[in-house]
Amino acid sequence: MRSRRRHPLLATFLAALLVVAGLGLVGAPSAAAAAPVRIMPLGDSITGSPGCWRSLLWNQLQNAGHTDIDFVGTLNAQSCALTHDADNEGHGGFQATATADQNLLPGWLAATRPDIVVMHFGTNDVWSSIAPDTVLAAFTKLVGQMRAANPSMKVLVAQLIPINPSSCAECAARTVAFNQRIPAWARGITTAQSPVTVVDQWTGFDSATDTYDGVHPNASGDAKMAARWYPALSALLTPGDPGDPGDPGDPGSGGCSAAFRAVSVWQGGYQGEITVTNTSPTAAISSWAVNLTLPAGSRLTQVWNGALTGTTVRNAGWNGTVTAGASTTFGFLASTSTAADPPSVTTTCSAS
Repeated sequence: MRSRRRHPLLATFLAALLVVAGLGLVGAPSAAAAAPVRIMPLGDSITGSPGCWRSLLWNQLQNAGHTDIDFVGTLNAQSCALTHDADNEGHGGFQATATADQNLLPGWLAATRPDIVVMHFGTNDVWSSIAPDTVLAAFTKLVGQMRAANPSMKVLVAQLIPINPSSCAECAARTVAFNQRIPAWARGITTAQSPVTVVDQWTGFDSATDTYDGVHPNASGDAKMAARWYPALSALLTPGDPGDPGDPGDPGSGGCSAAFRAVSVWQGGYQGEITVTNTSPTAAISSWAVNLTLPAGSRLTQVWNGALTGTTVRNAGWNGTVTAGASTTFGFLASTSTAADPPSVTTTCSAS
């Protein structure tokens, strides 16, 4: 029987082909790895100096499984207790109006390319007694610059935390007046491609106990801010989740409860907060209404984060969708003819 001999050059060529083919099969990725979602925290010293709510928020997101994220910004200061991605765009002392007037944001956007902006901005404008219309015009310009950089930009805009610095007796009232204007502004500028969502950082935040100087959050303030940012940001990171405003879930299968808390009481009036909770274990609600029964002699004078008709407060356009087990809040001021005692307010909640 004759042995078969292969030509050595042919054998070498065939072996090389097998190696190349094998490398191609093994080395080729099955699918392109998804790029992380890039999130820019934008604002002033409350965001960046050191802005430790960012570290709490980062870790909350990581612990919930949102590991495919990247906080971005041209600044980085790691001085908080928790390890986190410290990149941010929180510029101490900056005003939203000056940032818009000087066109500072486009350069930051070009350097960092965010998909989402988390913005707590305007405190220094309020402190400087800049008119709300002027600040909101700056907000409009900033959002336009965000959309120029990314037409699908998603924006979370805070109603500012309360401030009461010793050097500014009017700052507390100015903050309230500015915050009242933000929801209507957001409704006017939001789009399906580039939604603008308002996050209430004011209600339930106490400048006396949640800041160390009447302005900047302490540990409890940082925790409150992170807790308010988390559900809104998490919803943007979970496409198709019932909490996503684009997927309201089954509107007819939810229920809700409403709990009252007296934030502050003074002679002739008080400030209240209502926490609306979706009591369904599985279904989202897409709208809610809370009827308030006030003490004798009380009258509602102002409501924020809700629409008032008589003594019934319905959700605003941006906070009607509440996921199963989650909560949202609205606040109000009321006048009273009784003494400055803790008021007794009863509530009835309905949802659809």
